[in-house]
Order: sequence, then C-alpha cells, then structure tokens
Amino acid sequence: MTKEIKNPETIALHGGEYRSDPATTAVAVPIYRTTSYQFKDTDTAANLFALKEFGNIYTRIMNPTNDALEKRLAAIEEGLACVTVGSGQAASTFSITNVCQSGDNFISSTDLYGGTVNLFTHTLKKLGIEVRYADPVNPKNFEKLIDDKTRAIYAETLPNPYLRVFPIEEVSDIGRKYNIPLIMDNTASPIICKPIEQGAAVVVHSLTKYIGGHGTVIGGCLVDGGNFDWTTNPKRQPLFNEPDASYGGAVWGKVVPELTGANVAFAVRARVVLLRDLGSALAPDNAFGIIQGLETVALRMKQHCSNAEKAVEFLQKHKNVERVIYPTLHKGEIGDRAKKYFKGGNGGLVGIEVKGGVEAGKKFIEALKMFYHVANIGDARSLAIHPATTTHSQLTEKELLAAGVTLGYVRLSIGIEHPDDIIADLKQALDVAGSVN
Repeated sequence: MTKEIKNPETIALHGGEYRSDPATTAVAVPIYRTTSYQFKDTDTAANLFALKEFGNIYTRIMNPTNDALEKRLAAIEEGLACVTVGSGQAASTFSITNVCQSGDNFISSTDLYGGTVNLFTHTLKKLGIEVRYADPVNPKNFEKLIDDKTRAIYAETLPNPYLRVFPIEEVSDIGRKYNIPLIMDNTASPIICKPIEQGAAVVVHSLTKYIGGHGTVIGGCLVDGGNFDWTTNPKRQPLFNEPDASYGGAVWGKVVPELTGANVAFAVRARVVLLRDLGSALAPDNAFGIIQGLETVALRMKQHCSNAEKAVEFLQKHKNVERVIYPTLHKGEIGDRAKKYFKGGNGGLVGIEVKGGVEAGKKFIEALKMFYHVANIGDARSLAIHPATTTHSQLTEKELLAAGVTLGYVRLSIGIEHPDDIIADLKQALDVAGSVN
C-alpha cells in the first residue's frame, strides 16, 4: 500500500503493512499488552534467536503495536526501516552509540537542544566517545574536524532557539566523501522537511513532540534511510564490519542485507544489540498513543505553520518585542535554506526577545492566559518557556551563547487554536510585560 501512495496525509493513515488485525479484522491497531510470544516450534525459536528469520521474541525488542507504528514512521520519512524507543533522548543516544564506541568521535552541529548538548558533552564523554562541535553557518566547518576516528555527523533540522535550518545536503555530501553518515534530528519539522531525500542516512525523532502531538505520551524513533553503504570503508565503520562477539560473530554490514534483502543494517543493529542490551523500549500503550497523533500530524502541521506565520507578523509590529526569530526571517544563505528544505510551511516554533530583559520576560510568561508554561514543543496547544532558566539551564554561559540562548529569550510553540485567540493572548501578555520598561 505504501508504495502506491505518496502524500503524507494518506501515508499517516495507511502507511506500512497494517490494514486490519489478522485475528479480529479490527481497523484500529490493537495494543498488544504482552511481554512474550509463543514459538511455533523449537526450530523457529532457534532461527529467531540466530537471526535466520525475523519475528516476535520479547516486547523489549519488538511488539506488533510498535511494528505498525514503525512501518508508518519509516514510510512518512521515506526510509526503509524504523526502531522505536522510550524517548527522543534515547533515540539520540542510540543514534550515536550505534556507530561509535570508546575512542571514537562524532561531529555535531552547535545548534542543539540543551539536553542533547549535555548528553554529548558530558555523558558520552564518560563512555569514551568524543563530540566535536561545528558551526553550521558554514558547512565546511564540519569537514575541518574529521579524522580517522570520526564515525558520524549529527544535527537538528530546525534547532531552537536559533531556528536556522541546517544545510542538510551540503553536509551530507561532505560526510559521504569519507563514508560518514549524517544523522538528522527532524523532531521540529516532520512532514515539512524530508532529510533522507536530501542525503541524510538516519533520521531521529522525539515522538513526544509534533508526531504524538497531544502531550500525552513520550517516545522516540530512529529511521534508517537505507541509502548509506556501511561496508564501503570497513575501517571507517568498524561496528558494521567487524565480528560482533555479543551476537555469535555477526558482521552486521553483511549479514543484514543477506537476511533481509534490504540495506537496513543500522536499524537491525540498533534493535537487536542496543534495545536488547540497554532496554529503552517503547511501551505498546505509548506506541498506540503515538499512532493516534501520527494519523493527523500532516493536518496539524499545516495549522501550526499557518498560525506561526500569523503570530510572527503580529509580533514583528509589537512595540514591546525587541526581536523575532523565525526560519524565514534569517537573511542570506541561512534564510535560503528554509526555502530549499521546507515544503508546505516553516514550522511552529517562534522565538522572541521581549524588551526589558529577564524581568520583562518573566512578566510576559506569567501573564499568558491561554499559552501553557511547560517544557515541551509540538503540542496541539500553544506553549511558552524561558530556555535560559529551564530547558538550557544546565549549560554554561558560553554554551548558552553558542546555542543562541540569551537571558531575555522566550520560545513559543504555536498550537492549532484559532489564530485570533493566539494573537490576543500574546498581545495582552506583551502589554503587561511592557509595564517594566
């Protein structure tokens, strides 16, 4: 079915192989609340554990509810396979540890979610994996940091707070010269951006955000684009070209294509090694919740983007707003990237600098009546937060500035309410904030 349809609105409802439940003919994907599965016979059980055939073994590794979600997510991102995990942070962790081991390094864009900076800078460092940061303003900055131990490049499609679109194709082309995959976090721009189409090898999502869309469940995923050759340079990608002692000496770059007939070694290794050993599984109940959000994400993204553009137009004219940050407001090459990579909208995130600094920013946040003050983005509801004291609070002053977070910056996640109501709430809160000036 997926091969016959191209539009995301349809894929979100019909993508993958699921049409109805084989046992009951139920149209909605059932929640399979089970830990384990009855094997047909001893030979089947042995083959499943030896990776001679694929099937359900244990819900930590796979589950039919999750499988239906994974196939739709792969179709939405135009990839070949998907692995769901317990959170977006787990997805980011898996994406790096699936290619890097102690002594290796990877290159990351400086424009990142604060929690990801902390993961890369501190936690992975303790595991012996080094991160090297490159400013994405110039794609050539990434090439300067490559050495023989560089295994991947990582970036966000639409990072906040800068909201400057990443040069996906340019950096992917650089990486592929060295057999280095580009891993793109596409959390903030599902539907409107297709990183795999532009050369990314892997796409990760926090499914908690736009795809889940209702602030009810936490989850993450890794989508294998199936477009990267992990065996071209065995020394560059040792985890896919050297025998894995934890799996009977399997060489993932060879055994997976032989078994599946598809170039999905990244996804398979993430599932049968990392999910097996680290256990960051997505609960089937949460997978079911995310499926409900996925089915309408294409429609919601249109409204998020439309409302955000109207809010931006209003905010640019308000006397108590020092500056508005939005992908289309960047000048020159950075602004051109939004036109190149985004189709059908420019995202639902908006940044503002409220006149009057920290105190005015606090007053603005506290005066909002409809917007929720929460640590999330991509909800159907409109949200607001002050990153310097919340989402990015673990960063040093130098790291804050590198990430584009100033003390007066406020991040808005524009929801799908009526635009007039969104603007009315912003106006009254800005009027209150203006009283400190």
